[in-house]
Amino acid sequence: MQLHICNQLLACVLLYFMPLWHSCISKPPHIVFIVADDYGYNDIGYHGSEILTPNLDKLSAQGVRLENYYVQPICTPTRSQLMSGRYQIHTGLQHSIIWPPQAACLPLEDKTIADALKTAGYATHMIGKWHLGQYKKECFPNHRGFDSFFGFLTGSGDYFKHRHVGCGITMNPACSYWTGWDLRENDKPVHDYDGIYSTHLFTQRAQKIIQEHDKTKPLFMYQSYQAVHGPLQVPDEYLVPYQNVTDRYRRIYSGMVTCMDEGIGNLTQTLHDTGLWDDTIIIFSTDNGGEIYAGGNNWPLRGWKHSLWEGGIHGVGFVSGPPLPDKMKGTSNNGLMHVSDWFPTIVGGLAGASLNGTKLDGVDMWHSISTGAASPRKEILHNIDPLTVTPVPCSTPIVSSDNKTFNTSIRAAIRVGDWKLITGDPGNGTWFPVPNSGNIPRKNTDLPDKRVWLFNIADDPREFNDLSEYHPDIVDQLFNRLQEHYTDSVPVFYPDGDPKADPARHNDTWSDWE
Repeated sequence: MQLHICNQLLACVLLYFMPLWHSCISKPPHIVFIVADDYGYNDIGYHGSEILTPNLDKLSAQGVRLENYYVQPICTPTRSQLMSGRYQIHTGLQHSIIWPPQAACLPLEDKTIADALKTAGYATHMIGKWHLGQYKKECFPNHRGFDSFFGFLTGSGDYFKHRHVGCGITMNPACSYWTGWDLRENDKPVHDYDGIYSTHLFTQRAQKIIQEHDKTKPLFMYQSYQAVHGPLQVPDEYLVPYQNVTDRYRRIYSGMVTCMDEGIGNLTQTLHDTGLWDDTIIIFSTDNGGEIYAGGNNWPLRGWKHSLWEGGIHGVGFVSGPPLPDKMKGTSNNGLMHVSDWFPTIVGGLAGASLNGTKLDGVDMWHSISTGAASPRKEILHNIDPLTVTPVPCSTPIVSSDNKTFNTSIRAAIRVGDWKLITGDPGNGTWFPVPNSGNIPRKNTDLPDKRVWLFNIADDPREFNDLSEYHPDIVDQLFNRLQEHYTDSVPVFYPDGDPKADPARHNDTWSDWE
């Protein structure tokens, strides 16, 4: 009898602690996921930047810095993969971004991370930039699993006036002149914040949500800052530390970064003040590399935003907060990780919710992050964009992208282990130093008709040495993997602009129209 009771007790203890072993935390934590827009690899203090980021540096030093972490080269693709855990080739968003007049959004059949967490009992809130489609209300974040949404739907806008000017695409001759208000609370446009700088506004809304949060429920907050995307705008007081920065774009951009860093410090302090901090995990990520001509910088990496070079896709990221095991605080994780991994990492690894039946390309990285174990991810498909096809030498036939036969004219990149293969036109391949830093720019010397590159990123993170001619066997292996992914892809969905999207038809507001 005593042995039976002991066995029952042991079983209860084991069952009790199994979630703890799984996630290294005793209960579902509050999760604050912060995204910075167009934030460069070289624009954070702990990567050697001259820009002041004391709060980000402190948070990352108390957590796990992700130093082999990858995002996408532009906004919509990164955000779509974060929200769905799916590669672009499985959502139809392989090409460009979702422009405001396009009748497109993250496919409605794809469950979002907010959907999954809400089902798991989380209160879910989104603040800031959406950029995943708006042509009908079903695409809005508050219809995609978020209990509340306060922010803007398009990809950019005036930081003070909260207006988006132009759609940025030539599908309609008048499109570049379209302008409209773009700030809303859930389904309704709000006009009470004209003149309030968006970084301050979005931080204040985050603080309000934290202060009013029901502590009996776990919180998931997606804090998607407009900063530090163009246009370059910041209150004058944030320029004071940078008066000696002679490059105007870099000076304003630096002030924008420091203002965002201050906001993150204020948000963190509110978590302390409300008693939520001890149960909170903070995740920080950029959405793509820095925009060189808007003040950002990715030195010493090659390339910049828009490109498949490391400067466009090697992201700044870290995980911090008291629930992290003490032994992991102050460490760096060099395991391969991709933005699509956040869905299973957060939903499965952190929240302990079921992922059964959810189609994912991401993998659960929580065990690696929380214990230092090797990354389970061995491959990243950076993208295959069959609508971006470039001329190739006459000896290489161009095959129609419609028949799912991959060829080197198609813009694509894949990482397998330490090897990275790029095909087609990867974008600007210059190495851009910080202006007036004393470092000398190194220009791309590739021949104009070059369409295949192979790098060992572990040995050559700056992508100086193309090894494609020396390792044709590896080129073939990675090319075959691209073909397999291409065969498995869905068609690109990139519709023409719809004149019904014109804000003039919607009370001077970017909105839904179907």
